[in-house]
Amino acid sequence: LSQLPGWSMRPDGSIVIATGNDDALGVYTCTPYNSYGTTGASQPTRVLLKDPPTFTVRPKEEYFQEVGRELVIPCAAHGDPPPTVTWLKVGSVGKIGAQVDGNSSLIFRPLVKEQHGVWECTATNQVASVSTATSVHVLGTSPHAVTNVSVLPLLLAANISWEPGFDGGYFQRFSVWYTPLVKHPPRAHHDWVSLSVPVGAQHLLVENLQPDMSYQFSVLAQNKLGSGPFSQIVTSVPRGFPVTTVPPEPPAMTMRVFLSPPQALTANETARGVLLQWEPPAQFSVALSGYALELRQDKGGWEVLDRSIPSTKTQVLVPGLIKDAFYEFRLVAFAGSYISDPSNTVNVSTAGMEVYPSRTQLPELLPQPVLAGVIGGICFLSVAVIFSTMAACIMNRRRAARVQKRRQ
Repeated sequence: LSQLPGWSMRPDGSIVIATGNDDALGVYTCTPYNSYGTTGASQPTRVLLKDPPTFTVRPKEEYFQEVGRELVIPCAAHGDPPPTVTWLKVGSVGKIGAQVDGNSSLIFRPLVKEQHGVWECTATNQVASVSTATSVHVLGTSPHAVTNVSVLPLLLAANISWEPGFDGGYFQRFSVWYTPLVKHPPRAHHDWVSLSVPVGAQHLLVENLQPDMSYQFSVLAQNKLGSGPFSQIVTSVPRGFPVTTVPPEPPAMTMRVFLSPPQALTANETARGVLLQWEPPAQFSVALSGYALELRQDKGGWEVLDRSIPSTKTQVLVPGLIKDAFYEFRLVAFAGSYISDPSNTVNVSTAGMEVYPSRTQLPELLPQPVLAGVIGGICFLSVAVIFSTMAACIMNRRRAARVQKRRQ
């Protein structure tokens, strides 16, 4: 062994080969012995050299594609034995509707909002596993939720900061929402308050907060296509007042708040759209403030459709659904600053359904150049009618004048 660089023997008789090369190929036996001799050699074992996986085709660092379009991301590797290539979205379970073809390429057909993020291609064989990553940016969607929301307590104020999510390919703006967690008894109804964030800022100072009161904070992102999901809710108490004024364990005399979710949510097709009906929560210890309706399309992420449904209503009409799509709806109830768990989920398929667009969607039915042409045509016809009427009046006056002269 001393003649082979990098070869050594351990006290237990094992051979250590620091660098595998052609010198290590062959058949080996092990023969134990002592002062009395040996009982013979072990069964032979063969050493073979195998190659770890190596990528022959790597995906690009980033891909940008419109939602609903097709996207193909290549990835290929070789090794001995031939490796198995797999794809996985970082931070998620499974491939979220993506497929892998015979060339180990990742195929999105069609691309949806939930497939935005970092994807990892891994090649594995008996020797080793190697990975490479790429970022997929889905354009033409509502914004993604902001992350890492933090609240810095100040004197009767709080500084809220966050990290923006992907903007969906459009300019996005932010708003900070907050509400007191403990309300004064004379005021049973207290809505969330929203504050607009200056353009380009990723923080906001919320002032004029009340002492001895916990507050809940959340951040919402919006672009031209709509609102993204709310961020996680962060609770904080303004600095300068003991946190113990809101004890973690409420005393026995403190009223416990019960707010169960809305019940028996159902969906029915009508001539004007989909009618959702429900029953109020079975248990609530404070007065209901209202409901918020959430939906998601084709197993995507949940988004807020209407957050201002009055507490007296038990039904709402949803127009403007896309034809040949699959929707899921659910409700949450508000009681002051308290939010219930979601209700049961109802499924609505618009396959073959006669879909009626909502009023807010009507302007989008006519592109702006076409709409401008229609308005211009109407104006031109109006001016032509006015001039024709004036010309007819002038001709009639002249004809009357000639007739009068002839009579004279």
